[in-house]
Formats: sequence, structure tokens, C-alpha cells
Amino acid sequence: MSEAPHESPVKTPGQLIAVIIASFAIPIILIVLFANYANHAFRAGAGTDALSDEQVAARIAPLAQVEVKDANAPRTYKTGEAVYKAVCVTCHGTGAAGAPKFGNKDDWAPRISQGFDTLLKTALAGKGAMPPRGGTSPDDVSDYEIARAIVYMANNDGANFPEPAAPAANAAQPASGAAGASSPADAASAQIAAAQAAIAAIPKAGEQPAAAPASADAATAGKALYSSTCVACHGAGVLGAPKFGSKEDWAPRLKDSMDTVYNYALHGKGAMPPKGGSNASDADVKAAVDYMVNSAK
Repeated sequence: MSEAPHESPVKTPGQLIAVIIASFAIPIILIVLFANYANHAFRAGAGTDALSDEQVAARIAPLAQVEVKDANAPRTYKTGEAVYKAVCVTCHGTGAAGAPKFGNKDDWAPRISQGFDTLLKTALAGKGAMPPRGGTSPDDVSDYEIARAIVYMANNDGANFPEPAAPAANAAQPASGAAGASSPADAASAQIAAAQAAIAAIPKAGEQPAAAPASADAATAGKALYSSTCVACHGAGVLGAPKFGSKEDWAPRLKDSMDTVYNYALHGKGAMPPKGGSNASDADVKAAVDYMVNSAK
């Protein structure tokens, strides 16, 4: 009895070609499908959500943003810790540029010994590498918030300063010495506000300066210029200006020659603009300097 011959399923050259192609194509397709599945299901590396709606929106967002604030809305004040983390930590967090480092009691001890009023004045007016107000704007960070940041940092390192009293809602800063100035922060803010207002009222270029009559002598002219211009800062000793009549404030300045002191007054120094922001004559400016120097002798 003879066995039946075995027949191959591939009977034609076309079927053979199809089998060969399928033997290569099917594994490749399976590998691609599995790789694609694994890429989405198991991959957790950086950049996997780079094409998500949130990531795309973040990349194409405009650099400038417009924030509209209601000027009449009650202001919400930031805590001292929040101001520290948003503004002060840049230098005080590491002790950069000579700033007393947060958490370092040895750095803060000599500052704390000066008292809260001095620390607040320094923070508002700036000192050394630190710009006035830490580089912020009064519209963004108020004097009260800066005072709270000082208390937060100083108390963390050994001070026992009381929390500054919050200003009344939507109330303007009180004038210097007025009733209701309930804290050193309010008093310092009032002095600076008064100085800024006085500086803004100084005649600009092209306007008539508030000067003494032409017949007045040098002493009278100096006193008149001081009363109309210099008093804005020197009257209360704000913005780093030596206070009128204070021998202690003027002593370091008078170690230089009078020509040097005149030069500072004529050309400006620190926060003081040339001629105090006025367009008075050089002779009147020098007379005002003499008037202030004589008051401190």
C-alpha cells in the first residue's frame, strides 16, 4: 500500500513570494505596535508630556502679562514671611553682597542692636549693595509689608520686635508727627511721603525757582533755598540725608573739604539729585550748604 504524496500549501510562485513577504512584514508590524504601546504605557521620562495642551499653552504664552487691579478694593497685605520669600531671600537667604544671612544670629546681632527704626529706615532708603525697598515698588510692596519682613527676619535671629500695626483700610499715610501715627513704620513712611511730595513740588527746568529776592545776602538766600527745597530730605533726615542741626549726621561729611561737600550738593550723591532737584544757581546752592553746615556746628 503506497503512501499519499504530501502537498505543500504553496503551489505557485506568487504564493511563495507572498509567504516570504509576510514572514518579514508581520514580525516588523508586531514589533512596531508593541514599541508604540510600551512608549505610551510605560515610559515616564522627562518630556513625555511635551505635546500636552498645558505644556503647549505654557510655551506659546506671551511674556508680558497685564494684571488689572481695582484701586478701590481693600488691600490684602502679605505676611513678613511671604515678603521675605518673594523679595529678601535673594540676598538674605545666602548672605550675598554683605546682607545679614537669614538664620545667622551673628550676622543679625549688630543690626538688631541698632533698633527697629534704624533697620526700617535702612530698608526703605537702601544701604550699600541693597537698593531702596529691596528694589520693589511701593505699589507692589508697601512700607508696612517691608516692616513685617524686617520683623520676621530679625525675630527669627534673636530680636523681639512687635508686629507693626496695620494701616487703616484705604487710608492715606499720616503726615509726620500727626495724631494716629501708631508705629515707627507709619512715621518713617510719612517722612518719606512728605519728602517725595516736596521733591515733586520743586520747580523743574524752565520754571522759576523759589529763590530769595535778588537783594538778599548769601545767608538769607541759603536759608530760603533750604526752606523751599533741601528741607524735603534734610529736615527729617530721610533717604540717607544728614539731618538739619544733627552734629552726628554731619560730622562724617565735614571730614571732607567744603569744596567736596559743595560738589556733592551741586552734582548729586546717592539718592540726592544734582542741586536737590532744583534749578537754583551754584552760589545759592553753596549758600544753602553753608546754612546747613553752620546749623550743625
